[in-house]
Parts: sequence; structure tokens; C-alpha cells
Amino acid sequence: MIRYQEKPVIVQSDRSILLETDGPCFEEARDALASFAELVKSPEHIHTYRLSSLSLWNAASLGMTVDEVIALLEKYSRYEIPQNILADIQDQMSRYGRVRLYRCEDGGLALTADHPLLIRELLSHRSVKDYVSGVEANHTLLVKAENRGNIKSALIKIGFPVEDLAGYADGAPLEVAIRDISLSGHPFQLRHYQKESVDAFYLNGSNKGGSGVIVLPCGAGKTIVAIGALTAVKSHTLILATNTVALRQWKNELLDKTTLREEDIGEYSGDQKEIRPVTIATYQVLTYRKTKNSPFIHFDLFDKALWGLVIYDEVHTLPAPVFRATASIQAKRRLGLTATLVREDGQEEEVFSLIGPKKYDVPWKVLERQGWIAEASCAEIRVPLSQTLKFEYAVAQKRKKFRIASTNNAKVEVCERLIEHHKEDNILVIGQYISQLKEIARHFQAPIITGQTPVTKRQELYGAFRNGEIKLIIVSKVANFAIDLPDANVAIQVSGTFGSRQEEAQRLGRILRPKQTASPNACFYSLVSKDTCDQDFALKRQMFLTEQGYKYKIIDSPQLDELLGGVADE
Repeated sequence: MIRYQEKPVIVQSDRSILLETDGPCFEEARDALASFAELVKSPEHIHTYRLSSLSLWNAASLGMTVDEVIALLEKYSRYEIPQNILADIQDQMSRYGRVRLYRCEDGGLALTADHPLLIRELLSHRSVKDYVSGVEANHTLLVKAENRGNIKSALIKIGFPVEDLAGYADGAPLEVAIRDISLSGHPFQLRHYQKESVDAFYLNGSNKGGSGVIVLPCGAGKTIVAIGALTAVKSHTLILATNTVALRQWKNELLDKTTLREEDIGEYSGDQKEIRPVTIATYQVLTYRKTKNSPFIHFDLFDKALWGLVIYDEVHTLPAPVFRATASIQAKRRLGLTATLVREDGQEEEVFSLIGPKKYDVPWKVLERQGWIAEASCAEIRVPLSQTLKFEYAVAQKRKKFRIASTNNAKVEVCERLIEHHKEDNILVIGQYISQLKEIARHFQAPIITGQTPVTKRQELYGAFRNGEIKLIIVSKVANFAIDLPDANVAIQVSGTFGSRQEEAQRLGRILRPKQTASPNACFYSLVSKDTCDQDFALKRQMFLTEQGYKYKIIDSPQLDELLGGVADE
């Protein structure tokens, strides 16, 4: 029993939840809240969460009950939970499953509700009525199969998430299995949480499985989860990746760890247009069009083969046009992979309705404690502007202020001290502004990778880094996603995309793979200009990682030696 004084949570009637960080129950309360609430802000002493409809629906889709959510709140709450919050949890979680979608014998769809009055309420919304082709027995709406995604998207916008039980087309069969020994000669099997992820997604092929999102930290092996799903479904598969380098890393992993052959895997990118039993395409080629108002000429890829499974890598970055295409392929099994469900455009509801609800999630710190991802220490180093830049910053417009603060040239000196301290480590310097990164690359005589770097050159540099031939690479935001650099253990972030929480998570993820080196831990440094908007946006970026249990040491650059002494001691 937790003593009253040690209970760290305060639940308020406006749906906000306050969590005190200074107490013995903080970590377990944080992990509990993360399963059904959204983090809003996370300064040093009190974190603020919010109960949202979507967070409660995701909890319900994972099998959590109203009683379980309330029991967790009561366990950690210092005061009595407001009555309106108890009613709200009951109302929102009960909405998941009130409306269900089934397949009819004629191939159409039937949308049922738990009460005839709910059907009448749904029909009162024009956005829903547009996709209804008929009404049957006063409690069933008939929907054409091609509107399966559209009706789900419309319903979630009015507060009724659909439990989709209409099943899936099997797709063309594919014989594929996981190797016990990878082609590279290492014993291979899915880790326990990877197997649990696959099982939660597939559910033995039942209509309750087959679509949804797996949330795992960067470095935890989301690609392996996808491989497990592919071998469970055993059907032709379309994989959507963030860029061509990631596409080829997917291909290498598939060849290394499954029985697929080279001729079984096709690349659909700006360079090649191959369609094979397993086809890997980039989001860029899918969303290519000749002019702003032209059609997306490669969208027919979704229909060019009998796909039984579509895998969306980094689903939190999914372009809006791909959402629209996904609305029309709801009969295919769909697996989304991500480290965070946070979307900076606020389209989490579209992920829920069109890809599927969250099927599996595990806190980053849990996998760290189990040794599956590296321990990481995070530090924010505040770098003052020079007097000249202070004046320029003071009179600049808002967007210009951010660039001045982000590209503060005093950050180069801090980089110099950090790189010297970590000269035996494998270092990534990551930033947003190409001119800044080029200056840093020239200063350190280090290779640089940007969006303009040819794919073959990128692969060559990544390979040299993996082999230990080079110890430092300067990278733009192209390294935010799906880059396999297992021995990178230091990241220095010199600039970021405003307050992007997902970017902060992805960049830390570049150094979280378990290390086979003398320095098994990871160090993540974020350089921000002191007393500027750069500092304000840094706080927003850190929010997601703070929720996961990471703590940032915050120091001014003159105290850098003190910080590095502490890092050396850890």
C-alpha cells in the first residue's frame, strides 16, 4: 500500500493530471499514466498529462478496461478523483466497440451499433450519411466496400471510433520463414517483446487482428517485428520506407534474416520500379506528381499486386496523400511502426482509423533496464549569443530569430570540446540548417551527409562509419529516420525543427542500439542558444523523452568541463 503522502498524482476536473517527479513512486506512476493519458508538458518538478478521447480509445483497443484505468488512478492519486472524470473515462472507453464494421455475404459492409438510437444519431451527420448506401433493420447501416476507410475516418471525427471486424483479403501467397542462423552467420530469433508485438498485431489471423500500430523505441528492432508479421501473414507484402537508404537497409535485413531470395524483393524508388512478391517503396516516390494539381502517378502501386500486407515504416511521418490512398485499401492488413504516436500535424486520429489502433507499446526505460537498448544520458548545453548576434536577434522577425539562435556560431566551439572529449567514440553531429552543417564539416574536416548526397555516397559513408574507418559524421535531418548505425554512441544536436518531439526521439534513437564497444552507454547533447526561442523550442522537443523517463542535465556552456567530468565518471 502506498502511503498517502507518497502518492504523486493529482487528477483534476479539467481532464489534466499532475505528476510530481520527486518521490519514490514517480517512475511506476509515469509508466501507468503513459498507457492511457497524453503528456502535455514536463518541466523539472511537475509533469502535466491530459486524458484525451484518443488516449482512452487506444487504451481500450489494447484491452484495458474502465475499471483498470480507474484503479491505476486511485492507486497513485493523492486526492479523490473528480466524479466528472470517472464518468468521462467510462463514456470515452465505452465508445470503442459501440460501432462495429462487418463484412456481408455479398461483399459489402455492415456497420452496426449497440442501440438503434445510435444509428439514428450517426445518420444525422452529413459526413457519415454520404458513405451510407442503405439502412437495414433500423440498427445496421450498409456501406460499400470501397468506403471502408472513409466511413471510419468520418466516424472517429464525431467521436465514435470503429472496431473494424470486416476481415482482410488474403493476398497472393508467399512462402517465407525466419532463419535460425542469419546469412551473416549469427544465431537469430525474435526477442520476447518482438514476438509479443507480432502476436498482438496478427492475433492468429482473426478479424480482431491484422491492422494497427506497434510502438517501440528506436533501436529496439521494429524491422524485426515487421519480419515476424510478414512470416505470420505469408502473403505478398508492400513495405513503405522513408527514403532510399532505409529501403535498401530493409532489403538487406530481409535477405539476412528470412528465406527470401534476391529475386523475391523489389525496389520501387526514384531509381528503379520493380514489383515483386515483397516490394519496398519510398514515400517520396508514392507522393510524386508532375505539378501541384496533378494526380499522384504512382498510387496505382497499391493495386498493382495482390498485397496481403502493407507495412508503414515510421508511421508518424506518413504524408497526408498516403493517408488518402490508405483509405481505399482497408481490405489489406496494415502494420504501422513507430517510436512515437506523436504527429506534429495532429493527425493521430487518422493513424488510428486508417492504419489501426495501437496494438503494442513498451516504455523505453523498460527495454533499457532489460539491456535491449543502450543506457543514455541527455544534456542540454546553453550557449550564449555574442553581443553582435544579440542585437541582430533582438530586431529580427520571429522566423529569423529562430535561425539566428539555431545557427549561433559559438556552438562550433562547444562541438570542438565535446568531440575532443569523445575522440574514442563514434559521433554524429546532427542539425537542421545545411549552411551550419557545412561550416561544421569544414571546421572538423569531416564527411557530411545531406539530402543532396547521392544514395551510393551515403551508403559508402555509413559503411565506413560502421566499420570504424571514420569516427565522426555530420548529418542533416536525413539521418532522423531508419538509419542503421549500431555503434554510434554520441549525438550532438546543433539545431532542430522548431519544437518537434518526434524529431528529438528519432535523433536520440540513432545512438540507442546496444553497444559491443568499451563505451556501452550513449550520450545525447543538445546545444541551444541561451535566452532565445531556441531554448523555448528545446523544452518542447524534450517533452516526449521526458515522458519516457529520460532526464536532461541543463548547464551553461562555461560549466561544460564540469558536465564532461560527470559523464566520464558515469
